[in-house]
Amino acid sequence: MGFLAPWFLAGAAAVSLPIWLHLLRQHKTTPLPFSSLMFFEKRTQSSIKHRRLKYLLLFALRVALLILLALAFSNPFINTSAAVAAGGKKLVVFALDNSYSMRQGGRLDRAKQQAMTALSSLGGEDTGVVLQFGSAVHLMNEATTDRPILRGAIQAIQPSDSRGSYAELSRSLRSIAQSAHMPVEAHLFSDMQKSSWPSNFADARLADGTKLVFHSLADKRIPNFAVETVIAPKRIYDPKKVRVQATVSGYGTEKASKRVALVLNNKEIASKQVDVPAGGRATAEFLTLDAPFGMNRGEIRVEPADDFPSDDRLYFSTERADPRHILFVHEAGKPKGLLYYGTALDASNEAAFVLESATVDQVANISPSKFSLVVLSDIASIPAVFESALEKYVRSGGAVMVALGAMSAVHKRVPVFGEAIAAAPYASREGERFQSAVYIDPAHPAVRRNHQWDTVKFYKSIKVEPGKSRIVARLSDQTPLLLEKQIGEGRVMVFASTFDNISNDFPLHPTFVPFVAETANYLAGLDDGSPNFVAGSFLELRSSRQQGSTVEVLDPAGKRALTLDESARAQTMMLTSEGFYDVRRPSGRHELVAVNADRRESDLDVLSAETLSLWENTGKGTAVAASGGGADSQNKRSFWWYVLLAALALAVAETIVGNQHLSVDKEAA
Repeated sequence: MGFLAPWFLAGAAAVSLPIWLHLLRQHKTTPLPFSSLMFFEKRTQSSIKHRRLKYLLLFALRVALLILLALAFSNPFINTSAAVAAGGKKLVVFALDNSYSMRQGGRLDRAKQQAMTALSSLGGEDTGVVLQFGSAVHLMNEATTDRPILRGAIQAIQPSDSRGSYAELSRSLRSIAQSAHMPVEAHLFSDMQKSSWPSNFADARLADGTKLVFHSLADKRIPNFAVETVIAPKRIYDPKKVRVQATVSGYGTEKASKRVALVLNNKEIASKQVDVPAGGRATAEFLTLDAPFGMNRGEIRVEPADDFPSDDRLYFSTERADPRHILFVHEAGKPKGLLYYGTALDASNEAAFVLESATVDQVANISPSKFSLVVLSDIASIPAVFESALEKYVRSGGAVMVALGAMSAVHKRVPVFGEAIAAAPYASREGERFQSAVYIDPAHPAVRRNHQWDTVKFYKSIKVEPGKSRIVARLSDQTPLLLEKQIGEGRVMVFASTFDNISNDFPLHPTFVPFVAETANYLAGLDDGSPNFVAGSFLELRSSRQQGSTVEVLDPAGKRALTLDESARAQTMMLTSEGFYDVRRPSGRHELVAVNADRRESDLDVLSAETLSLWENTGKGTAVAASGGGADSQNKRSFWWYVLLAALALAVAETIVGNQHLSVDKEAA
């Protein structure tokens, strides 16, 4: 027996109250008038009679009532074993690993056979539940004693392409044990893969009273070769300028020579021989990829196949497309900005863009909708008809980049962007000779890979009121240097200086080329993520502004991956299977997403016996392990409610007895 709140036992000191009532307060004398005491002899009267307790039954009831109240508030409990509490029953969990590595050598089929054998030993009163786990845990049935249901649940488990996680399994077992109110016996059918073990041992702990029984499908490490990574361009503009790099890894392998094949749309187009060192890596490079226009399904294969052929190939997706067109608008006789911008664009993007230039006098009859991006470089004026066309172009999803200089400073507002121009300060010899960029938002896609602008000198900048725009970069005098605003479905970005080397020396620094490339990619919509994912990751389907628009997704088997409701409302979807997902966005854009299993599943090394023993012991509990007990843990059964009921009964009895004594005292008086 024990107490959960032992400090409340101090309330038992209140028994002094009935003692005071029954002993110290019982002797009362009533003064009587008398003429004189001078003829009486003074003696000491014995008080033994007055120190004797009276009304012993009432006294005992009051003392017992106070003691029971103190006990109730201290929350007493007794330890009982979980088996006794459950009446000898237990919950048996059949946990089957269906991660990617369980595809090797028919491991999952053997795991299901062993689970069927273990099911036959289930006790008559025992309850069973079947679960499958990879990166997540899925219950296959509700807890039941029906053997056919359990057998059907085991047979329904299918292999997955997810990564195994013993941390997720342990978390689910802890949750099951908490709600079961009986001992839990978990049978684990797995290849005991080392890469599935969590980095923090505490994540794999089991609840007290959980007995873990291992059924290993792999007793030793199996050598395995796998295609670990593929680096390929998302888009191809010039097939002769393409580089595809593949890495082949060996896990527990001897030195071997492997043939690496490049396959495009199920047709082998190139191959190379590589030597993979023992337990090491080798790289194969392909310097051309003659892909047809549109979406293409790529694949790297390593031959000959080994005992785990599933990871001997890796998928990638690439798109053959025409270069995007950019319109560069500048003042006549000021070609320097065009020269630097065009040179930076050509040096960075493997012909991703074609730059077309026009002076302010030539743009009146040009339609912006033909271009992926329009650049306005330090223009003094812009025809009203062209500005109106630009505003309509941006609202419908287009993009504009505005560079401000001495010519544009005569305006009171930035064209298309709409915000006011407050000032056009020069750095002077009396103060700072130049300004530097002191703040750059590293989370913005346009500058996150090229934010080293510390040495760039800005001699002149145009101060723009930011309004509701996002400030991406700021100068040392707090002038916003790079701003962005969302207008309708499109974007407008403002660079508060020029692209030449007059207002700044930015074009002379290495960071200018990536700045031009990244802002062009971002504004033209080419910086929209990788087309290659790991199984179990999530694909963004739509932005918050596109709610209600339909997204169509076909899985690698060619079936619809979304329900009608999900296709109209879902923000993301989980990519569960290896292969290619065909995605059609609300904007009408067609994408091909390649999904591969996590290559950590290719390392078939197994957990050590010591680790498995430590994992098993986490479910035995500290007190039970010290006493030599098994998984039959001790449960604390509180009985404060019964103590409180007894105190209530004593309170009623005390009231009845007390009333009887009170009536006798009144009659005596």
